[in-house]
Amino acid sequence: MKPETQLSLALAAIVGVIVIGTGGYMAIEGWGLLDATYMTIISLSTVGFEEVHPLSQQGKFFTIALILGGVATVTGTLTIGTQILLAGQLQKVMGRKKLEKEIKKLKNHYIICGHGRMGKIICHEFARKPVPFLVIEEDLDVFKKIPNSVLAIQGNASEESVLLEAGITRALGLVSVASSDADNVYITLTAIGLRPDLYIVARAGEAGSEQKLLRAGASKVVSPYTIGGTGIANAILRPAVVDFIELVTKREHLELQMEEVLIGKGSSLAGKSILESGLRQRLGIIVVAVKKNDGVMEFNPSSSTGIEAGDRLIVLGGGENLARLEALAGS
Repeated sequence: MKPETQLSLALAAIVGVIVIGTGGYMAIEGWGLLDATYMTIISLSTVGFEEVHPLSQQGKFFTIALILGGVATVTGTLTIGTQILLAGQLQKVMGRKKLEKEIKKLKNHYIICGHGRMGKIICHEFARKPVPFLVIEEDLDVFKKIPNSVLAIQGNASEESVLLEAGITRALGLVSVASSDADNVYITLTAIGLRPDLYIVARAGEAGSEQKLLRAGASKVVSPYTIGGTGIANAILRPAVVDFIELVTKREHLELQMEEVLIGKGSSLAGKSILESGLRQRLGIIVVAVKKNDGVMEFNPSSSTGIEAGDRLIVLGGGENLARLEALAGS
């Protein structure tokens, strides 16, 4: 039986005892409702007040039975209530300790500031990848609706203590999608103050906010309205292009996906050309572009283009082959 059900039954038992006691005094002693109720309450509470009227022999026996049964009922109810209270507090403490332990384990993770409409989508995409991430949400009502499967902290992401608790010193990147541009600027400034080298993507809602966020230290600024408007225009003017982009960016289409792959220092691909790597011949992967370690992007690279550690390959291919490429790139 659930603790809440036990408590409800115990409270109902107390009410039942009061009703029985009141009815008993009215029937045995002939007292009025107020006197009978008063006598019942002082008997159950054992406060030791005088009897409202002299008791008959039957009334005394009834009072003894009422005290024995009623006190036992009240004591049991208090015990159950205390257990529920302590269990709830203990659960909160244990839950907090578990959360802190899981956060301390995080490394090379992403911090998502805000769990609104955009934050939910970002969390969904990160979970599908999957990549480790943590959410910071200030609004308590929104925080309570975050699924238990998502690691989350309730707090203001523009405060240093909250970002430190989220493991910003070990994070790989931060996404700021708070409800206002001002909040995103403050979050970016605080994050850059703690980690000047951190890669930060921030959302801009209003015109002119992009430059403010870039000056604050954001690595990249995304405007949902600009992207949405451009997407709608392209859907009319370049429908085939939009269909292709949707095909290679939606993970449901396992036959063809576009992916970004980082070449690790120990990768067997490092030091080879695209032709020597055999990506096309062995894995059937098309290299669309190579972003060199110095930030230069080379589109439609030739077969003689070299692959070095730190380069990022923008590739097209099937899901299984991309997984094999990621294994080669990180080995």
